[in-house]
Amino acid sequence: MKDCLFCRILRGEIPARKIYEDGEILAFHDVNPQAPVHFLLIPKKHIPSLMELSAEDASLMGRLLFKAQELAIQEGCGEMGARFVFNCRAHGGQTVDHLHLHVLGGRFLSWPPG
Repeated sequence: MKDCLFCRILRGEIPARKIYEDGEILAFHDVNPQAPVHFLLIPKKHIPSLMELSAEDASLMGRLLFKAQELAIQEGCGEMGARFVFNCRAHGGQTVDHLHLHVLGGRFLSWPPG
């Protein structure tokens, strides 16, 4: 998508503090962190939200989740844990229409969130 913020990051038009990249996934630090550890994982394939996944995306999503877990451990959340969040569409709080997984940690995260 031409104007999608995350697609623009993938194309290198907008800088990001990358922590991981392969042929299908990019992980980078959130520009407005809500915890000491806060990064995003996005598929390189433009999928508007979790609500638009197809059966062919199952393997990609499995890889994305597994990589999120690996990176959370790498970023220091292995012992105390982390929160993994998909915001979906307007009522779910999604602000960028490109599927993305937030990983937050490094402090106690209360429930329910604010």
